[in-house]
Amino acid sequence: MSTKRLIVIVGPTGSGKTDLSISIAEHYSAPIISTDSRQFYRGIPIGTAQPDAEQLQRVEHHFIASHELTQDFNCGAYETEALQRLEHLFQSHDVVVAVGGSGLYVKALCEGMDDMPEADAELREQLAVRLQNEGLAPLCKQLRQLDPDFYAKVDLKNPARVLRALEVCLSTGKKYSELRTGKRQKRDFDIIKIGVDMPRDILYDRIDRRVDIMVEQGLEQEARNVNHLRHLNSLQTVGYREMFDYFDGKISRDEAIELIKRNSRRYAKRQLTWFRRDEEIEWFNPSEIEKITEYINQRFAH
Repeated sequence: MSTKRLIVIVGPTGSGKTDLSISIAEHYSAPIISTDSRQFYRGIPIGTAQPDAEQLQRVEHHFIASHELTQDFNCGAYETEALQRLEHLFQSHDVVVAVGGSGLYVKALCEGMDDMPEADAELREQLAVRLQNEGLAPLCKQLRQLDPDFYAKVDLKNPARVLRALEVCLSTGKKYSELRTGKRQKRDFDIIKIGVDMPRDILYDRIDRRVDIMVEQGLEQEARNVNHLRHLNSLQTVGYREMFDYFDGKISRDEAIELIKRNSRRYAKRQLTWFRRDEEIEWFNPSEIEKITEYINQRFAH
């Protein structure tokens, strides 16, 4: 067993992961590394629910507002950078806390990603333009033709997953599903996974209230500030897509807000489905900090 430990906190959007991660990090005098695929980006702190100034001051954070929106920061790039950062952090800390709800990035950090080809910038741009002009359905149809196996598994409502699979199929001439080996890579640190969940009605109420708070904090203006970059993969996400439709006159402002709430709830459901498949995750209510630290300490002792 390694003496270095990574405590990984996962769960759906709005479930209180950030507050819990800070409490756990303070308890173990540990820094935090984000596994949230949107909190990496600068310029969108409200819609991505990045930790606020007070939270960032309490605990050292990494991969928060660390990259430009225009940077292509995919899972493979994240795995490389995050492992380098962990190696550095473990020189001065025995424990590091990782937190976020992006399942693929958690997987990249804990298990490694398959050896996929680098993104072709021109092809990615073409697919993004098609997504904007034609919508997701024609791209899903093309993926079904090129790789029916992956089409049957992928979340067809997630543009980033569909576009990435198409990108690989079109650039390599091979099926995306064939290039995914699924071999787990050994890490030289121990991993303890904590899942955060609560009754569904309470979670959905928290999500709705959080969206209201985001709107009060200035989500609309934040979306307007990045409207000219809407084609970027980093902005193909809940909170911005709905605002962009409002700016285009497709829906009203009130409808946009209600859609953000609905789509956030649906996203939370998909996140839970993803994480429930991982048998290494021990689940808790986010308020059970004492029980969580007890569980972690027991795992440390083994």
